[in-house]
Amino acid sequence: MNTSALIDSLHPLEIRVIIALGSRPADTVLETESLAAAAELEPSQLSMAIEWLLAKSLLVVHAETVTPIVSLTKVGEQYVSGASPIERVFSAAREVTSTGKRLTIPDLQAQDGLDPSDVSKAVGRLKKEGVLLIVQGGCIESTGRPSPTVEAIRVLLQQVNEASRELKSFPEAHRQVIEDYAVKRGNAKEPFRVDDRVTRSFRLSPAGVAAAEHLAKEGVAEEVSQLTPELLKDGSWRNKRFRKYTISLRAPRIGTGKKHPYREFLDTVKTKLVSMGFQEMRGSLVETEFWNMDALFMPQFHPARDVHDVYFVKHPTHAAKIAEPFLSRVMQAHQDGGKTGSTGWKYAFNAERAKRLVLRSQGTAVSARTLASVPAVPGKYFSIARCFRYDQVDATHATDFFQVEGIVLGEDINFRTLLGLLNLFAREVAQAKEVKFLPAYFPFTEPSVEMHVRHSRLGWMELGGAGLFRAEVTLPLGVTVPVIAWGLGLDRMAMVALGIHDIRELFTDNLDLIRTTRGIF
Repeated sequence: MNTSALIDSLHPLEIRVIIALGSRPADTVLETESLAAAAELEPSQLSMAIEWLLAKSLLVVHAETVTPIVSLTKVGEQYVSGASPIERVFSAAREVTSTGKRLTIPDLQAQDGLDPSDVSKAVGRLKKEGVLLIVQGGCIESTGRPSPTVEAIRVLLQQVNEASRELKSFPEAHRQVIEDYAVKRGNAKEPFRVDDRVTRSFRLSPAGVAAAEHLAKEGVAEEVSQLTPELLKDGSWRNKRFRKYTISLRAPRIGTGKKHPYREFLDTVKTKLVSMGFQEMRGSLVETEFWNMDALFMPQFHPARDVHDVYFVKHPTHAAKIAEPFLSRVMQAHQDGGKTGSTGWKYAFNAERAKRLVLRSQGTAVSARTLASVPAVPGKYFSIARCFRYDQVDATHATDFFQVEGIVLGEDINFRTLLGLLNLFAREVAQAKEVKFLPAYFPFTEPSVEMHVRHSRLGWMELGGAGLFRAEVTLPLGVTVPVIAWGLGLDRMAMVALGIHDIRELFTDNLDLIRTTRGIF
């Protein structure tokens, strides 16, 4: 492209940047702020013009400097007028030591605005500095020494609150404190933020110099975007510069409306089950321990109960009552088997504990309530239940998840029927290519089985458990026919069906990921 054609392709913003640099001595170098002032452009306008000129090789980056800048977070701004956790712990320790009172870590954690992690970090730091001692009984005492960290944090909060500053402008000791208490990935509750400010300087390339000389010699004609009747009548169009249009550019992508892939998956699962003749069961997110565990013959003392690490409701803590005759029947089944033909668990059933309110930890609680509500025989029921368990979040675990829960009642129902249904779900719903069954133990089913499917990247993955409900479950709830039941992790089934490798992506708000995740069925 010759210089004249190149000039015709330039945007007015690009021309202003070239003129600003070209009107100065050769090899002039200007930083971003100086260049914006010289070209009389807003920062956003200058940024666009620079990127365009760099792409056209009319401008080159002379130097790039990265400067860490310290500022306060919202948390830090609160600490300016209040006190940081380490200051509060330090002050509390000195106060109780001077008065002879006792202070423990749980006492500190109970104070408003102090998280356990904040207390742990503060105590650890102060103990390392020799400011605090942990004495007999787990009590905290002050040694009377000053804390360099506490003093530094108070000074830094005041200084940075006045104006953001370069990290290198602080003394070495203060820099270390800033880095220790700066926001990091996975830890946003810190008072300081360190951001990199990138400063670049630019100069014209040889082609840019030639373009600047051409503009200085020929001048810049006024640019218009439309050819109007007035321009044609008086002939003034001859002295105008018309904006160029590049028809080879790709049109911008239009993001059309679309269901979230996981929402679509859940709707499809429901549609398939309804089309198979299943009726939907519904239940509350908040359940009593009775329906969540006791009605399922899970003993109140047994380690199997620990698998369902539940979240307890803070207020109210207990339900007013449990419906009869189910409470009495289930209590009897636990204690001596009642009329189930079992010997039970042989312990004193705690009816008060059965009223304890929890967040539902398994969809089987919905099945238990359905069995107690005189279901149709034969009958098929399902529920898409959101469940909650205390768990470590990783690629295949979450603290809340969806289960597809189901029961089938009938005189001719058996274990073979169950395996056939599980295999159908794995292949039709999860779109799994490989399925296997392993023996398992659950307090409420016998025999019991676990279903596993192979994920394309994560390998074999457990989807959930199933089995035939024991008589200790069905008879106290008024059901006398065989019942098969299953509870499968819908989140993991969706990972296989949607080709997702991390369970957290099912709940993402990343629009690009939502738009590009392939659909199902």
